[in-house]
Amino acid sequence: MHPIISFVAEALVADADPARAQKMAAYMKTDMPFYGVQSPKQKVVIRLAGNRFKPQSFDDYERAIDALWSQPHREEKYVALGLAQRWKTFIEPQALGLYERLIREGQWWDLVDPVAAHLVGKVVLDFPDTTWPLIDQWIEDDNLWVRRTAVICQIRNGAKTDSARLFDYCRRRANETEFFMRKAIGWALREYAYKDPEAVYVFIKEQGDALSGLSRREASKHLERLMSAGG
Repeated sequence: MHPIISFVAEALVADADPARAQKMAAYMKTDMPFYGVQSPKQKVVIRLAGNRFKPQSFDDYERAIDALWSQPHREEKYVALGLAQRWKTFIEPQALGLYERLIREGQWWDLVDPVAAHLVGKVVLDFPDTTWPLIDQWIEDDNLWVRRTAVICQIRNGAKTDSARLFDYCRRRANETEFFMRKAIGWALREYAYKDPEAVYVFIKEQGDALSGLSRREASKHLERLMSAGG
């Protein structure tokens, strides 16, 4: 058993709150158990574990994340994702297999979205030529959460967003009826609007009713203000 498992479990147990754990599980609509440890204290655990178990190779990185991810409590998975982000050296193309596994097993926004935004997004930004071909496959994947990842993976990439891909992915998934996909399209467009509101406005206009009302509403938040600010 990887020593990081007992280290993290002991740290989380020390701050466990059973009453809060029930509320957290209810909010996430999951039967997965929680310790009841909130985000600020999770971040402390991530920092301590990150310093103590700093990986020396990609294999070390993957083993540590897998070890925590396989544990039963939600916060252990949160710590796994936090460490995956903290150990930045290993956020590289070979990690996409690991990240895809986390997405397919996570199957909910609190576990998938950090992988999309902080891990997959950084890989496609730093290594576009070698990684976009795989993400181009993800946008057509049978798994909703893999498709959602393809749509939202650039939300932190700002002016370096591959806008052609963003608009293409949103267009290709616009007919979906799933709430989490419609929300993702709106979210991705809204974030890019902070950098190029005119382009987002034109895209929304061109798509018309092909975009769901939810996607349009999410994408249009702040859009008028951003366009006015841009002169």
